[in-house]
Amino acid sequence: MSVSACGDTHPGASGSLARRHGWVVVLAAGVVLFVVVERTLVATGNPNFVPSALLLGAAIVPASFIAFVYGRRLPYDVDAATIGISALVGGVVGTVVAGLLEYDVQRSFGFVPMAGVGLIEETSKLLVPVLVLIFAAGYRTRADGLLIGVAAGAGFAALETMGYAFTTLVQSHGSVTATVDVLLLRGIMSPAAHMAWTGITATALYAAAESGWAARRTWMSVGAFVLAVALHTAWDSAPSLVWTAVVAVVSLVALGWTVHRTAVDVRARGQAPTPAPRVRPDA
Repeated sequence: MSVSACGDTHPGASGSLARRHGWVVVLAAGVVLFVVVERTLVATGNPNFVPSALLLGAAIVPASFIAFVYGRRLPYDVDAATIGISALVGGVVGTVVAGLLEYDVQRSFGFVPMAGVGLIEETSKLLVPVLVLIFAAGYRTRADGLLIGVAAGAGFAALETMGYAFTTLVQSHGSVTATVDVLLLRGIMSPAAHMAWTGITATALYAAAESGWAARRTWMSVGAFVLAVALHTAWDSAPSLVWTAVVAVVSLVALGWTVHRTAVDVRARGQAPTPAPRVRPDA
């Protein structure tokens, strides 16, 4: 189904109440499930509940943010399966590739500069969005890039948070409180970090592909990637939580601007007048 001038004939832009506020249901259900598992873990001391607590605690906010982005009035063509695969495979591939590259750099040079970490991780998170762009010809709009990028960033964020939380659990000798603190802090901040950065970059990349790799769009995608790496580096180099909060605000503003420009572009294309057919003069 084609996109209308107002974006109301496309299923991805229906703006229905359930869709626009579905993220609230995802968040509420996730919080309830996490509290139940965490309280059961504390009450019983049964370590079998640890994996469930780590998974739920790390995935609640990323999943809710994906639902939030999906609820925006944009003409997405991406189906639920592709979103899920982008999150799962993007998270696994991104964390594994980033971990291996960072390990190799550290082994070779003895350290990994913060800019290097940002470059490696932002590149790794783009692998799945690039593969979707290449092999799924139906998903080549900037709106699709936004959703796929956010999903890939969400998977990366969730798995990374699980790793940090598990490390905290071990180092604190089983402190559930310390582990929950890590899950809460990293979970709340995750939309302003990995999801925002990858969403910005993937949107620009898909916009370039949608334009037939026009020079301006292509250079804008390069600029978006540089911005993501710079924000990532600033985040990792933050000397305090206040600085991290500033970077988070800038990242969310940049993502919000990306969503806004995507919506403006969709409306502009929907409202563009159809060119009149060329009339061939009589011979």
